[in-house]
Amino acid sequence: MKIRFLGTAAAEGFPALFCTCSNCEEARKRGGRNYRTRSSVLIDDVLKIDFPPDTMYHVHRDGLDLSKVHDLFLTHTHSDHLYAEDLLMRLPVFAHGTEHPLNVYGHDLAIRLCKNVVASPPADRLSYKLIQPFRPVEAETAVITPLLADHDRGETCLLFYIERDGKTIFYGHDTGWLPEETWAWLRGKRIDLAILDCTSGLVGGRINHMNNEAVIDMKKAFLEQGMFHEDSVTVATHFSHNCGLQHDELVSIFEQHGIVTAYDGMVFEL
Repeated sequence: MKIRFLGTAAAEGFPALFCTCSNCEEARKRGGRNYRTRSSVLIDDVLKIDFPPDTMYHVHRDGLDLSKVHDLFLTHTHSDHLYAEDLLMRLPVFAHGTEHPLNVYGHDLAIRLCKNVVASPPADRLSYKLIQPFRPVEAETAVITPLLADHDRGETCLLFYIERDGKTIFYGHDTGWLPEETWAWLRGKRIDLAILDCTSGLVGGRINHMNNEAVIDMKKAFLEQGMFHEDSVTVATHFSHNCGLQHDELVSIFEQHGIVTAYDGMVFEL
């Protein structure tokens, strides 16, 4: 599998839109991998997780063809993960040459938000699919099981266990330390790649989001509980400008624990 990290920032981007804190100013000075857009990944060019407002920029930057995407899975409705208005661009007049519908999978609030923008899309352009926690979905591109996140108490926020071509990915953000129901479901499962929330960086706490320490501890828990094997990989992503660290500093911390620090445009082969 080819996993392309389209964006690796938290909601405000990095450097943040209106911010002049020392961390944002340093990121502007250094440039390169210190510039981060809102989070999403693309798997084998056909499966996309989340639909942030930076999606068109990702397409232009990386030379992507989003008409190839068959399945779009939504974690939750926060605007850095779902900019539903751009689903209009999948409709006739805006998009030509599409040969299949884009299947949009989400829990009730996410689907409702999409329907508020495109209420009754042509069947050959968009197809809405309601999903529930812990109920596997046999999508066109993978078998995906939605899992519960610890994120926003106002909605059902999801994580994903993705099975494709004999490989498995745990897509683990946005979330704090995993709810017990999710830990219970994961026990006995194999994880080849874990993509984990590291919003808070050096800031304490692991509720709603995680920090460096929590990412390291979660990797240890996956090992101790038998979900990881000797070739399993952990990737940290979704960094806030409040994390207090530039890209090279994050790399320096995480490489001691065998953890990969994601950056925008990074391609990982599994």
